[in-house]
Amino acid sequence: MENKILGLHHITAIAGDAKRNFDFYSKILGLRFIKKTVNFDDPGTYHFYFGDEVGSAGTILTFFPWGEGIQQGRKGSGMATEIGYSVPKGSLDFWQKRFEQYNVIYNKPSEKFGEKYLTFLDPDGLKLELIESKTDDNRKPWETDEVKADVATRGFHNITLTLNNIKPTAAILTEIFGYKLIDQDVNRFRYATAAVENAAIVDLVELEEEKRGHVANGSVHHVAFRVQNDEILMHFREKIEAHGLSITPQIDRNYFHSLYFREPGGVLFEIATDNPGFMVDESLEELGQNLKLPAQYESDRASIEAHLVKIN
Repeated sequence: MENKILGLHHITAIAGDAKRNFDFYSKILGLRFIKKTVNFDDPGTYHFYFGDEVGSAGTILTFFPWGEGIQQGRKGSGMATEIGYSVPKGSLDFWQKRFEQYNVIYNKPSEKFGEKYLTFLDPDGLKLELIESKTDDNRKPWETDEVKADVATRGFHNITLTLNNIKPTAAILTEIFGYKLIDQDVNRFRYATAAVENAAIVDLVELEEEKRGHVANGSVHHVAFRVQNDEILMHFREKIEAHGLSITPQIDRNYFHSLYFREPGGVLFEIATDNPGFMVDESLEELGQNLKLPAQYESDRASIEAHLVKIN
């Protein structure tokens, strides 16, 4: 694993109503709610984490639910436009019926790169896909009373970036991150890393005339890639700086350590460590049950809790 990007770590998006977001992902999609905390830069706003049982890298979808009335995002170039989840073969019928039951907007199943997939929108308009991966995905799923293991999501399959010109972004993926072009379908280029078996794919869609997108409600804020530890994290900081890009110092996010930079196409990338993980402040059984605050906000707990809406 030395000095390698290990696929996707997490993906962070923006939502409106916190309770609606919590209900959709934990109840309808059946993800585990693994952490309830606040935005480091805006402690009056929640930061939610959803994933598998332990919050494994490659399964973690996080949200900043900024509340009702926030500006709606606009899909376009320079942004991540589709989040793909891996699901077992034969499970899409279950999901179609479930989406109909809960009035979720979806399209009929289609196929790309030899994989059947189902596109749907969350309540804020975020575009997601459930994909029957053609490679085995043996990750242990989180089960609920309504979403059992034979249909449950396994974690990320891929992320899709929409760009006017894919070449500068592809150079980051191949020259710095160690990805390779493995397939192409018209203007969709599929890149993957061999360092991990799952959450290993980045699709680049090239639309030369597409207008710039706007990151707001219902859109992806940033895409985080995974490294094993701090030493490897800082190795990639040097490589990105040497490539001529501006990158932040290391930032402690309590559950992982991070670097942020904007890739040439305009998408905000993060590189995040496996350490220390989500059980640094809660036991496995307690994950997601308590409001966990960054140390600098602990003295304001009473006023923060009074401001935040109840979700569970």
